[in-house]
Amino acid sequence: MTGPQHALTPLPAATGAPWLMPALIGVALIVLYAPTYAALDRFVWNQVGQGHGPIMLALALWLAWQRYPLLGEPGRQPANAAGTAVLLVGLLTYAVGRSQDVLFLDAASQIPVAAGIVLLLWGWRGLKTMWFAIFFLLFVVPLPGSVVDAITGPLKAAVSYVAEHLLYAFGYPVGRSGVTLTIGPYKLLVADACAGINSVFALEAIGVFYLSVVKHTNQMRNIALAALIVPIAFVANVTRVVTLVLVTYYFGDEAGQGFVHDFAGILLFMVATMLTVATDSVLGLFMKNKPAEPVGGAR
Repeated sequence: MTGPQHALTPLPAATGAPWLMPALIGVALIVLYAPTYAALDRFVWNQVGQGHGPIMLALALWLAWQRYPLLGEPGRQPANAAGTAVLLVGLLTYAVGRSQDVLFLDAASQIPVAAGIVLLLWGWRGLKTMWFAIFFLLFVVPLPGSVVDAITGPLKAAVSYVAEHLLYAFGYPVGRSGVTLTIGPYKLLVADACAGINSVFALEAIGVFYLSVVKHTNQMRNIALAALIVPIAFVANVTRVVTLVLVTYYFGDEAGQGFVHDFAGILLFMVATMLTVATDSVLGLFMKNKPAEPVGGAR
């Protein structure tokens, strides 16, 4: 029995300095993915409607930092086989993405790489602890152009349609041709940044982050709110477009394309956040949270 017991002994690094191995791996990941984030900053995050990327990364790192103390010392119950397989998949995806200049694969490889490392150091229990922080990295990954093009077109048309009928219902002289709205002497093209899938993707991330913060114990409430985040994002996009149309109508094209246009992006997130909180409050009237169980089962 001494052989198997010796094989399960924690690694020396974990016994002497439990922070050393994660720190070295962290430095290695920074070196590995520095070119990836440089490319994201150069080709994606500086585009209109894509500036949420650094915020999503900061939120993912914050989630990981909050959960890190719950992991304990590394090397006690590693899942070596599963961790190695997942890590190899991630590294292979990274190699393909870097060599073929496919930024989507390059950035997406972080998810299996992070999951594989957690499995190797902390096993399945560690992955259960860190899964949400790793999952949140999904919102850092830029959507493939084909997906953006396929979804953004119908989404812009729907936002334009609703904005037109809403303004018309309030008596404004508005017309629409495709995704171009005409009000008075002005014509406004509903751009991808105003009503595209990227803005919906960012708002979905904010909603998911909100769910992780409030920590409802009623799973039906969580599922219902997660499902409603998409229509909430749609309403927020309609609000943004209507606001820009009204500003242009009353104050001219320069006002609509200047500071107010940029502020409308902030307004989008403000409206979405308020709608998410309000929707959650309404759901709470019908779906009560279950009381937390006392520690150890004692009252």
